[in-house]
Amino acid sequence: MYYNGVYHLFYQYNPHGSVWGNIVWAHSVSMDLINWIPLEPAIYPSKVFDNYGTWSGSATILPGNKPIILYTGVVDANKTQVQNYAIPANLSDPFLRKWIRPDNNPLIVADVNINKAQFRDPTTAWLGRDGYWRTLIGSVLGNKGLTIMYKSKSFKKWKKVQHPLHSVDDTGNWECPDFFPVLLDGTNGLDASYNGENAKHILKVSLDVTRFEYYTVGTYDTKKDRYTPNNTSIDGWKGLRLDYGNYYASKSFYDPSKNRRIMWGWSNESDTVDDDVKKGWAGIQTIPRKLWLDPTGKQLVQWPIQELQTLREQKVQLSNCKLEKGDKIEVKGITPAQADVEVTFSFSSLDKAEPFDPSWADLYAQDVCAIKGSTVQGGLGPFGLLTLASKKLEEYTPVFFRVFKAQDKYKLLMCSDASRSTLENGKTMYKPSFAGYVDVDLTNKTLSLRSLIDHSVVESFGAGGKTCITSRVYPTLAIYDNAHLFVFNNGTEAIKIETLNAWSMGKPTMNWSFGHSSY
Repeated sequence: MYYNGVYHLFYQYNPHGSVWGNIVWAHSVSMDLINWIPLEPAIYPSKVFDNYGTWSGSATILPGNKPIILYTGVVDANKTQVQNYAIPANLSDPFLRKWIRPDNNPLIVADVNINKAQFRDPTTAWLGRDGYWRTLIGSVLGNKGLTIMYKSKSFKKWKKVQHPLHSVDDTGNWECPDFFPVLLDGTNGLDASYNGENAKHILKVSLDVTRFEYYTVGTYDTKKDRYTPNNTSIDGWKGLRLDYGNYYASKSFYDPSKNRRIMWGWSNESDTVDDDVKKGWAGIQTIPRKLWLDPTGKQLVQWPIQELQTLREQKVQLSNCKLEKGDKIEVKGITPAQADVEVTFSFSSLDKAEPFDPSWADLYAQDVCAIKGSTVQGGLGPFGLLTLASKKLEEYTPVFFRVFKAQDKYKLLMCSDASRSTLENGKTMYKPSFAGYVDVDLTNKTLSLRSLIDHSVVESFGAGGKTCITSRVYPTLAIYDNAHLFVFNNGTEAIKIETLNAWSMGKPTMNWSFGHSSY
């Protein structure tokens, strides 16, 4: 949340180790979303209404500029979940270090029709025209994922709305729901309580079964308290994702200081638990992203917040470089293990786009990328970046595009492929070929790609942020000064680097808490 000039991040944290357990609400503050100061935990299990767990939730700013947290408490060994609130002990403390959980908790208890062990993660509340606050809680009924709505005039006494805001069969438990309005035009954000014209709503859920998220663009009927996705949004596991990689439990908030909505997601480790124990930390927050509705109205666009540019240092540029089939150019003069790279590619023709196999139609993009990786020669693509590469390419994480010709249109695949990212081959090492399709007009024959590279993270934004993919990788050779960065083409159609700008990235003030790094 943003409050009185300070950004607050509350996050699920184990102060006693780098494995899941002993979860508290850790608390850090920042003036710029880049440099962070760790504080003592805001909430930790200690009351009868949360003694078995203090799980996720959200912050809301009440009238009179008063922040309040709604969070899930676990009350017994059966994982019975209730919804509680916490308020700052001292509003004059600029960092809001201490939080109180009053004894009139819990505010919301599941009735007999709710799965009490799958009832969590209340959203930021919004105020309706009728004077009622509303919040959503993620749950499941049978195998139907749903968001249960509660409403309150006082924010203290909550009543369940008779029907869910939205539900979808065969999607399993919904975690960390997020529900917010977006403007039809422009990139400005909206407060959760906005109920004016010229807007749509976004419903995002985290899928407990698949461990990825999806969202829809739709219409919120404030009189009936129902949400209906647009007919352009797939409402299920094959739906649009904020990020097609290692990205989960995301949460957005409205930043009134810059009139923007910021999305922030968690990226879990993909290495082994033993590795996490050795390094003493696990899990990171990705770079905060500004998000808005694409002009087509069909999807969101995301882009790293502008404050990230304050970390840019040494810069190199390339332009008008041609890449024939099999060519690669090394980008020298920066720190490839910690870099920000923006590149615009162009090509002269779409004629060499290879046919899209109809049997792939039901596959996830990730499965197609596993078949058509960066080493598989194509027509128009694969072309892109080889990040965190060793000198002789024993290790590398390619981020690339490949254009296919389907029956009546072109399909653009974007991949971030960790399968060759490390020589480490532990059985539990997760090295997927993450991928998503990019809905973009190719008639101008240009494509842009931005990748943020940070040692074990490659966070990539295709076509100006229409498709985003985060990979976690653990090279053994391509580390520190031994990491390299290349631009490559492995398609028969020549590719031109119109412009490439790459920066070494400095280090922010790191968030060291309780003897463990959170980054």
